[in-house]
Amino acid sequence: MSKLFEPLTLRGQTFPNRVWMAPMCQYSASAEGPDTGVANDWHFQHLAARAVGGAGLILTEAAAVSPEGRISPYDLGIWNDEQVAGLRRITRFLVSQGTVPGIQLAHAGRKASTDSPWSGGTPLGADALGWTPVAPSPLAFAETHATPAELTTDEIASVVRQFADAARRALAAGFTVAEIHGAHGYLIHEFLSPHSNTRTDGYGGSLENRMRFALEVVDAVRAVWPEQLPLFFRSSATDWLEQDGRDGWTGADTVRLAEELQAHGVDLLDVSTGGNVPDAAIPVAPGFQVPFATAVRERTGLPVAAVGLITDPDQAEQILADGRADAVLIGRQLLREPYWPRHAAGVLGVTVPRAPQYARS
Repeated sequence: MSKLFEPLTLRGQTFPNRVWMAPMCQYSASAEGPDTGVANDWHFQHLAARAVGGAGLILTEAAAVSPEGRISPYDLGIWNDEQVAGLRRITRFLVSQGTVPGIQLAHAGRKASTDSPWSGGTPLGADALGWTPVAPSPLAFAETHATPAELTTDEIASVVRQFADAARRALAAGFTVAEIHGAHGYLIHEFLSPHSNTRTDGYGGSLENRMRFALEVVDAVRAVWPEQLPLFFRSSATDWLEQDGRDGWTGADTVRLAEELQAHGVDLLDVSTGGNVPDAAIPVAPGFQVPFATAVRERTGLPVAAVGLITDPDQAEQILADGRADAVLIGRQLLREPYWPRHAAGVLGVTVPRAPQYARS
């Protein structure tokens, strides 16, 4: 029996396999007008194809909990009820294919208000559909980025409520997994890391204070997310600054955060790395982030998903067989090959359900 194609149950949700699709922004929603942030035909075909391809869980791209929480003007949103209908169309289809529909709830913080990657990804001003980003501290992500406005404590409380409201809408849209985006240098990660958080109030300074915002968001989402449905949290396990002698978020910090997240009702940690610093030296190689996931699993018992240059079926199988993770999240490989899960099943000698329309294949 393949571990990769063994079902996994978290709370009341059973995943048919452990080949999951990682969130990947498409920068394809309308940037203005009544359809701002609404999922369209591109999002439908993009996610539907991977469901037919056999992914056990599909996580949407980062869906912004507020307009200013978007990475770009072209991101998906979940801040108003008009955005629910387009997402509901997608979740219905995913479920019909046996795939679990999940949504990533996000706020981009100081990395917000940028152009799409294929247009340069440069920061946008108010004259080009942009806005002033917000952050825990008035520290720009890079020299090319605008200095963000420092959030007041009242504004922090407002963002926490926005995450909860987004979770309610996600449930109405048919999602049965919610993931809070706390990675890649976006708002929650910015609060966690001393590199981007220089506050002196209850949200800055000590590790406990820097974790406060993340845990408040988790508590607010968990309070409205049904008890029987799992809640995930995506973490950047390190800022990759230790080797440079700079102060940042570390693997040890992630283990401590994981302990707190588990106590606050998080069911799985989605373990990535980096994104909070533009010049970090990251030793990219196949499976380079897996050890961080393994450390969390071994030291806390919290289920984890591994991500990052996992491209080969035997590689993915071995990660799970060795007990280094509970699931794998496939990103770019699923862009290249939407039917990668079915290909992996063939390589591993596993028979999986398939759409009858494609039976002759």
